Amino acid sequence: MDILFAQIQADLRSNDALRQSGALLQALQQSAAGRDIAVIAKTAVEEIVAAPASAVCKKLAFDLIRSTRLTPDLWETVCGGIRTDLHFPDPDVAAAAVSILAAIPSYRLAKLISDCNKEISDCFDSPSDSLRFSATETLGCVLARDDLVTLCENNVNLLDRVSAWWARVGSNMLDRSDAVSKVAFESVGRLFQEFSSKRMSKLAGDKLVDSENSLAIRSNWVSSMVDFVWRKRRALMARSLILPVENFRTTVFPVVYSVKAVASGGVEVIRKLSKAASSSASSNAAGAEVDSHAEKLVGVSDVVTHLAPFLVSSLEPALIYEVGINMLYLADVPGGKPEWASQSIIAILTLWDRLDFASARESIVRAVVTNLHLLDLHMQVSLFKRLLLMVKNLRAESDRMYALACICRTALCVHLFAKESVRRGQKPLPGTDIASLFEDARVNDDLNSITSKSIFREELVASLVESCFQLSLPLPEQNNTGMESRVIGALAYGTGYGALNWTEPALEVVEVCRPCVKWDCDGRTYAVDCYLKLLVRLCYIYDTRGGVKRVKDGASQDQILNETRLQNLQRELVKDLHEVNTPRMLARLIWAIAEHIDIEGLDPLLADDPDDPLNVIISNIHKVLFNVDSTAETTNRVQDVQAVLISAQRLGSRHPRAGQLLTKELEEFRNNPLADSVSKHQCRLILQRIKYATSHQDNKWAGVTEARGDYPFSHHKLTVQFYEASAAQDRKLEGLVHKAILELWRPDPSELTLLLTKGVDSTLLKVPPNAITLTGSSDPCYVEGYHLADASDGRITLHLKVLNLTELELNRVDVRVGLSGALYYMDGSSQAVRQLRGLVSQLYMTNVAFSLHTAVLYHSFF
Repeated sequence: MDILFAQIQADLRSNDALRQSGALLQALQQSAAGRDIAVIAKTAVEEIVAAPASAVCKKLAFDLIRSTRLTPDLWETVCGGIRTDLHFPDPDVAAAAVSILAAIPSYRLAKLISDCNKEISDCFDSPSDSLRFSATETLGCVLARDDLVTLCENNVNLLDRVSAWWARVGSNMLDRSDAVSKVAFESVGRLFQEFSSKRMSKLAGDKLVDSENSLAIRSNWVSSMVDFVWRKRRALMARSLILPVENFRTTVFPVVYSVKAVASGGVEVIRKLSKAASSSASSNAAGAEVDSHAEKLVGVSDVVTHLAPFLVSSLEPALIYEVGINMLYLADVPGGKPEWASQSIIAILTLWDRLDFASARESIVRAVVTNLHLLDLHMQVSLFKRLLLMVKNLRAESDRMYALACICRTALCVHLFAKESVRRGQKPLPGTDIASLFEDARVNDDLNSITSKSIFREELVASLVESCFQLSLPLPEQNNTGMESRVIGALAYGTGYGALNWTEPALEVVEVCRPCVKWDCDGRTYAVDCYLKLLVRLCYIYDTRGGVKRVKDGASQDQILNETRLQNLQRELVKDLHEVNTPRMLARLIWAIAEHIDIEGLDPLLADDPDDPLNVIISNIHKVLFNVDSTAETTNRVQDVQAVLISAQRLGSRHPRAGQLLTKELEEFRNNPLADSVSKHQCRLILQRIKYATSHQDNKWAGVTEARGDYPFSHHKLTVQFYEASAAQDRKLEGLVHKAILELWRPDPSELTLLLTKGVDSTLLKVPPNAITLTGSSDPCYVEGYHLADASDGRITLHLKVLNLTELELNRVDVRVGLSGALYYMDGSSQAVRQLRGLVSQLYMTNVAFSLHTAVLYHSFF
């Protein structure tokens, strides 16, 4: 290996470009194999980067530099070589020099930009397409970086240069070269994407301290670029049409984002952030032209007209998806048309069966379900059946949960909207009820089957029920227009008359999902628990114990109808008790029915009828108490007995005939060997309570049996619990459903909103920690530092400020940081060294970062 390295170094020192390029390729192969090529990199820097060489050798040398680590001395040599190459007559050599800017360390980047400002700016005016391409591509990556934003915050001159370069990158979207135009669109799109998708807490620098200034700087760049794209939108759309069709996809997002920001007022939010700490941003915002509402709508319509043909004429799935997603993005602006959304969703759905796009099925479903609210009612209803089958075939559980949450919320919204429209005299729309979700034969068969290999039906029922509970809560406030406000508005429209209107779709849910009580889910109970919890809540709200109310009691016609439906549902569930397949579900269903059934309304002449609801309930209580075939996979007998004994106590205390029949059953069970000592004592206590309640019927408090609307038998509420694998699956499913439901119904406010409402008091703008002095009074340099810990990444970032206290210029100052404990540097080195040269004023050090669990730092300065 030493012989090979020696040969490579000898070839690099030769003046033969062919031998040098071959040696560099061999060095890259060794680096890819994981070998240490630091010696070769040093030779390449000295013989190729810092000396005249061909463009190919320069590019290969820079690739080699990116694959290894250099010492500060070598980085100084590299920076010197870059300055020289930028003046080189061959534009390809200058293009290679510009491309390495992205690999320059942050602590060296600001000085290099200051030294080479004119040369880099001249690259944008070069007649060479390759040089303009390299400058646009490299600066588009470098200028969007978080560390550069932080550098701009402390250097006004650097901020002015970077802002001017962003303007040049934007203008290059209209460049005559297709390659330059494409990479300029990509750079602007990257700036928008990072601003809109990154958390605001990360915008001020990668794991660095956020500040009001850094946020204002980035906001100012974004708002300026949005204004430029809005002004030049027609020219940009025309330029994109003459690009090669494979490059058109990169032009879509920058134009759509800018037009949407202007049309929806989002650019005003960005301007407010940029005004917060930047006087220049304030002047820019004050001088911005205010477009009329009509002009904004025309601008949006022009972009839709520009994009629409690609939905039907393109054969590339990625282009169809990109155009469809962005048209959905535009359909949500004020004044957007449902036709834009329907056209996009139809095009996106055609990709489902494309084999070359099969890996993106999760993205297809998420795009459709997230934008369901933009469609008209007819198309929403027509999509329900197809979407459920598509969601069923998704592999990731989180994707299925989010899609089901969107579908269920939209179904509830459609149901409420249609019912309220009918109340106001409009013609009813077919297929707008909850039952339309189960119209497909495969979904309906899955719902009505006893056993199923798929867990999808449990996910569907749980999501539907949890969505009903969310609908019962106060709707979140919406202060801005957009997709959420449309959904909330439709829900508020449907729940506008009376607080109980949410119970109408909930009542339909419990009617449609009634077959779930017969399921055998291999011990899992979460979905059925959700169903019974909603049933108990509805029975409590409508007070089914008291029977159906009458008009003279003050009940409305809708209330009478709903109570009648609920009473009929209870009777149907009583008939289903014989078909329940697991003792666990049988015990819980008995409790849910017995707690709220109208015993007083039963016909006394049918007391001896085996089909009488009370007789059926008691016979099934007997079935659970004397169940001898239970196994660990189907039930924990202690839990089941506990559930039916509680039911027996409350039911027997409510009615004399129930008390008489249950007394007989409990006496028999008490004397049976199946009852353990705890159950026997509990039976004795229950018999005494039933006897007391029967003998004191005039005292309403005697039985203490008022319904509370609670369902006490979910897995986390039982007092008697055993370990079960199915219980762990239930908890996992519950966590997924709740996360998806809350993410959709109660989303956390965006950090942009928090910053606008709370301003500098927001916790997102963190106050830097107090710095600690690390040097003594007689040291030639004053050094202070503080560290930041990022728990999510397990990283510590050490910030140092070094100040020369002498009257002399210090040629070299070494800052070394060592580690103690189970720590390592992010770059894998054993010691971090920074060499500061020409130290005449203070210098901020921000790039010593390493992962950790615990740390002890020591410093040495020379």
